[in-house]
Amino acid sequence: MIYRLLILCLLTVSSHAQQPNIIYIMSDDHDADAISAYRKQSVQTKDAVEARHALSLLINTPNMDRIAKEGMRFTNCFVGNSICSPVRATVLTGQHSHLNGIKDNRTPFDGNKITLPKLLKEAGYQTVLIGKWHLHSLPTGFDYWTVLPGQGAYYSTRLINMNKDTIRYNEYATSLITNQTLNWLKEKRDPAKPFFIMMHHKAPHRNWVPELKWLEIFSKRKFSEPPTLYADTIGKGAAFRHQRMSILKDMTLCTDLKIDPQYIKDIPHLKPDSNEIRSYNAFMNAIPEEQRKRMKEIFAERGKLLQQLKPVGKELLKLKYQWYMQDYLACVASVDESVGQVLNYLDESGLSENTMVVYTSDQGFYLGENGWFDKRFMYDVSMNTPLLVKWKGKIKPGSVNTSLVQTIDFAPTMLDVAGIKVPDWMQGLSLRSILTSRQNVPVAMPRKELYYRYYEYPIDHYVIPHIGIREKQYKLIYFYTANEWEFYDLTADPQEQKNLINIPKYHAEIKRMKMKLVEVKSRYKDAEPAGELK
Repeated sequence: MIYRLLILCLLTVSSHAQQPNIIYIMSDDHDADAISAYRKQSVQTKDAVEARHALSLLINTPNMDRIAKEGMRFTNCFVGNSICSPVRATVLTGQHSHLNGIKDNRTPFDGNKITLPKLLKEAGYQTVLIGKWHLHSLPTGFDYWTVLPGQGAYYSTRLINMNKDTIRYNEYATSLITNQTLNWLKEKRDPAKPFFIMMHHKAPHRNWVPELKWLEIFSKRKFSEPPTLYADTIGKGAAFRHQRMSILKDMTLCTDLKIDPQYIKDIPHLKPDSNEIRSYNAFMNAIPEEQRKRMKEIFAERGKLLQQLKPVGKELLKLKYQWYMQDYLACVASVDESVGQVLNYLDESGLSENTMVVYTSDQGFYLGENGWFDKRFMYDVSMNTPLLVKWKGKIKPGSVNTSLVQTIDFAPTMLDVAGIKVPDWMQGLSLRSILTSRQNVPVAMPRKELYYRYYEYPIDHYVIPHIGIREKQYKLIYFYTANEWEFYDLTADPQEQKNLINIPKYHAEIKRMKMKLVEVKSRYKDAEPAGELK
């Protein structure tokens, strides 16, 4: 009897040893333009997204680049609803928003749903969640979790633990999430079981409060401007005109760009209101005093410049863009450092031999294109998200994949990698065959278009609800509450500046794609009406 039990235990350990560990690292609002592996491409590329990214480097991210170098970089990974909570629910369920129940940033996630971590846990994995959750309910399906309340804070960061206690830490958010993850790996991991870790960073989410060491570096840098930074609304549709995500008009000087209100309180067109002043004082006072003093000295240079120049229009936008990039990219630098710490530990501990590491973001983000920040639109800047995957011995190093993939594919892929049957109710496709292909000819995806639907309105940034499909070359968008259509040739116009909906040359393609949109909407079981779309 004892002998049989021993054999069973050994077989169980052996079975688990065949299942790879999975570390899923997701940052928040990290656009691929802020990963150097995505910016080092030739302008001559035929890939629409690559062409959009083929600009001068904003930042070097050596640790994220290492994942791309040792694994695969996806150039055409997209989300189906470009805001935080819906993407997180999609990753958990492998379903689009209309089926997983999370269409906006305010609806609580139903913890009774079957999810990726629950299925992995049933298959013997230790399941872990550390960092940002933002689904307005407590996590389920995890053996261990500790999460930020809501959006979380960069400094004086709080975490909710499994006892439902909220504890404040004197650590910068990115460092805290990294240290909590490494601590679990070193002290809480059961070596006899494979593990699945969701390591979710807050950074580089608005309001982009950096670590001092990185602010010191990036505050001295000047960044190239995107070609559409000064785009106007002439000839644009209602959605483009109606949005409230303009760097010039909507990005705040005090809360977003950390300028002490005292510098601009007497400049009428720059004067902050009382809410902005309160917000400024709240987040600034959360920074430890020694660091806060030096950071305020750096930010004071911005205030003094505004006092001196009192800029308006294009000159104000020019300044705000530079300060935005300095802070945003300094936050990214901390995330890249975190990735390096995790990769180094996996190497040192020997875990990298059987661990798949995924790096992605919950969506893309506007870094000045169209003069904007934020996301939400179906335009590629916000719909496209970075995806880097390494899996030693399985993925050919330095691989680049141009297939159309989407966040609904993440859960099926990780289940397939773990040797677990993908449930029929998941709407995504497993990418395992793409990841593990050693052939020079890429594996073809059976899906030729991606589905998108954005719901949240009018709160936050006033982006009009819309629905659409994206193919490799063409994109069709329907802003159904405004009854306006947009159509783009992504090969000829990767910046999506020319709406071709009324150009006779494209009428056949537009008619085809309108029919395809109806078909795809039905295929994904989206029964909710969308204006006049039948």
